[in-house]
Amino acid sequence: MIYDFGSFTVTDNTQELGSADYFLLTRQNEKYIDTLPQNTLRSEELLKKLGLTDMQIVGITGTNGKTTTAAAIYSLLNDLGYPAALQGTRGFFVADEKVGKKSHTTPPIGETIYHLFQAKKRGASHFVMEVSSHAIAQERIEGLRFALKVFTNLSQDHLDYHKSMQNYAAVKSAFFADETPKLINKEDPYIRFNPKNLRTYAIEEMATYKIAAYSMEQGISALLQFGSETVDFHSPLVGLFNLYNITAAMGAVHMLTNQPLSKIAEAVEDFGGVRGRMEIVSYEPLIVIDFAHTPDGMQKVFESFPGKNIVALFGAGGDRDRSKRPLMGQAAAKFCKRIYLTSDNPRSEDPKQIIADIRQGIANGTPVIEEIDRAKAIARALSELQEDEILLILGKGDEEYIEIGGEKVPFSDRACVESLLKRA
Repeated sequence: MIYDFGSFTVTDNTQELGSADYFLLTRQNEKYIDTLPQNTLRSEELLKKLGLTDMQIVGITGTNGKTTTAAAIYSLLNDLGYPAALQGTRGFFVADEKVGKKSHTTPPIGETIYHLFQAKKRGASHFVMEVSSHAIAQERIEGLRFALKVFTNLSQDHLDYHKSMQNYAAVKSAFFADETPKLINKEDPYIRFNPKNLRTYAIEEMATYKIAAYSMEQGISALLQFGSETVDFHSPLVGLFNLYNITAAMGAVHMLTNQPLSKIAEAVEDFGGVRGRMEIVSYEPLIVIDFAHTPDGMQKVFESFPGKNIVALFGAGGDRDRSKRPLMGQAAAKFCKRIYLTSDNPRSEDPKQIIADIRQGIANGTPVIEEIDRAKAIARALSELQEDEILLILGKGDEEYIEIGGEKVPFSDRACVESLLKRA
């Protein structure tokens, strides 16, 4: 792709060498270095040439919570008067305006630099970005100087790529090996980090930012302790995992701006969450959509509704880590009254086999209904939902397609539910 920076253009594609002023040399294309022209730039050289080295870049990584934590940091910064940009799975935003469409969680470094350039042109002082394990492993963040790195948690995911939890943890830990200021979830057992410039957050353990007390009635109400300072805050979000996300966001913004925690706490209530993440589509009946697609992520969603009769509808992605599928079934069986198994981006795999893999973990007699067609599965789950039950539709969140056999077929869980409810 050719990136237009106004006074010059840059490409990172060897097939476009003659069409741009400079070639961006990256870890992915440097194997062609012998055939490249003299006008090459490394990413750090391009950042300097564009005057982007003063941008405050914030990187958030972890298995779950990246999107919500990044969005919360972005929201708090903007509310406190620090114009911020956000890059991640939901797209590219600057100061509450969507500028770019959904892409990779962490795009190639050329695209990130282009987004940094656009953000600065629009007056942003901070650039908040999700950082995936793939991007760390493939060095897609090379040359970026982070003002702060944030870690949410680590649980089983992407083992089709990383092969083992040890490898996965090592990749995530590599992001925190330098002396960059960092904010770490104190309660995660997997992560390793350089203790220089470290702060931590936690709910149960002692930490720099510690939740002293909390309530989950009508959203989240909590007391946050920082040294001798204590502030209370309220969030409309639900779920214990969102308390972790909000705590991380408050700590991050405090580290970045040094604003009083009381002022940051006031802005928390204005953050309404992220579409497709614990999103309530209907209150009567209660129907919630969430992106959870790992055993741990699903369990955290289930634990957000203690004492409730939970009905879950989900599947698992094809051509991805098969070992997590029975664990997903096991997590659902532990909490759910009834389970609907269906398709979730089967890709090149047979959806029946994916469902069979999930079923292996459901060994406690929990009723299971299998329906490959996701729309039909949602329709049946709605028609059979009792007054005292809640329906959790998991795995896709705000995705607007199902990937089948190399084709992305338009589909939205939210739109499907809304359409069915209108007909009811």
